[in-house]
Amino acid sequence: MTEALAHNVEEHKLDNGLTVLLKEDHSAPVATVWAWYRVGSRNEQPGRTGISHWVEHMLFKGTPNWPKGRIMRAISAVGGESNGFTSQDETVYLASVPCDHIDLPLEIEADRMTNAVFDPAEVESERTVIISEREGAENQPEFLLQEQTMGAAFAVHSYRWQVIGWKSDLRAMTREELFGHYRTYYAPNNCALVIVGDFESGEVLEKVAARFGKASAAAQPGPVRSVEPPQQGERRVSVRRPGMTAHVHVVYHIPDARQADIAALLVLDALLSGGKGIGAGGGVYLGRSARLYRALVETRLATSAGSHVMLRVDPHLFWTFITVRDGVQPEQAEQALYKELDRLSQEPPGAEELEKALVQTRAQNLFTVDGVSAQAFNIGLSNQLESMQFFDRLLEGLRRVKADDIVRAARTYLGADNRTVGTFVPTGSAQEAGSAE
Repeated sequence: MTEALAHNVEEHKLDNGLTVLLKEDHSAPVATVWAWYRVGSRNEQPGRTGISHWVEHMLFKGTPNWPKGRIMRAISAVGGESNGFTSQDETVYLASVPCDHIDLPLEIEADRMTNAVFDPAEVESERTVIISEREGAENQPEFLLQEQTMGAAFAVHSYRWQVIGWKSDLRAMTREELFGHYRTYYAPNNCALVIVGDFESGEVLEKVAARFGKASAAAQPGPVRSVEPPQQGERRVSVRRPGMTAHVHVVYHIPDARQADIAALLVLDALLSGGKGIGAGGGVYLGRSARLYRALVETRLATSAGSHVMLRVDPHLFWTFITVRDGVQPEQAEQALYKELDRLSQEPPGAEELEKALVQTRAQNLFTVDGVSAQAFNIGLSNQLESMQFFDRLLEGLRRVKADDIVRAARTYLGADNRTVGTFVPTGSAQEAGSAE
């Protein structure tokens, strides 16, 4: 895809505050509808962690018009696909259908925006499902390590807990708390409806207005006031439990997604572990020729190593990770990582290496907007982070990154006082580890 993502996107706002982003794409007879709510684990408080994810589940449990199970059956019956997800910054519902069935997802989303029932029996049933989901994740060492590392890196901000929440909160959550969260955040003025596909925008806007225009705006949710203070020194955590492999995660605080340094950090990330896309399908590690692969995997210190820039509404983290090879001490692999990070802060990359990182990063981002669903995701994500022009401005920013920008970013953000180190230390026998994992 060569044209700008925001090209030909129509932006409208209904009287009740609903943002509508429409993009015609007549390359295939399909349409995709994405409802982006500005609520995620970022909007939670201690004692109610995981509530946003749980509410997302409940909106598949039915309304008086769409009883439990009917939504998925109706979408499948027309050959479509439907899903939903919750992240730290947003909750999203999506459905892709043949274009002549676009009325179906519009009807579903408009209805469950206001009419979800939160049946007490379904709440209890879903409590079991979500706790089981949490316990399944706890069997994965990297989930536990990520949780502990995130919790140590963030002392104040609500990014410090996992989207799924703490088990004690999941056990104590009430139906009234869940319903109250729904009523607070599920309103047209807290939602962006992104529609991409084979349709006429004027006709679809009329359909949207007829269905969603009936929903009443809610009082604007209170802002997230917590601001993470600057870190004053290295923090370290460790997780010890049965396992077969040691892992090391090292994270550094970085700015929010809107700041100019993000472009340089994305290229720095590409130098370390290969270019990646920020949107749907992003996070693909290409880095066999990248620095961390050569320094850690080719030297047989690790079986894998990588990095990732976490783009969020509020300042987040630059994440590096190592799967330590059997027989190698985690500290040895950790020091090899620091050597590569320090080199970035001292020596600008060569012209050929920098050009490769720039080309990879731009190409991977363009791949992530190939198809109507991918475009809808990136339009919605861009709007969530800043505006629908965010993605295009980021690509333009990548063009301007120079070698000196990489050195400056490494010196600014990848220092010892700004890092948190998490280590998973496997204990017990291989048989115990197998049963635990």
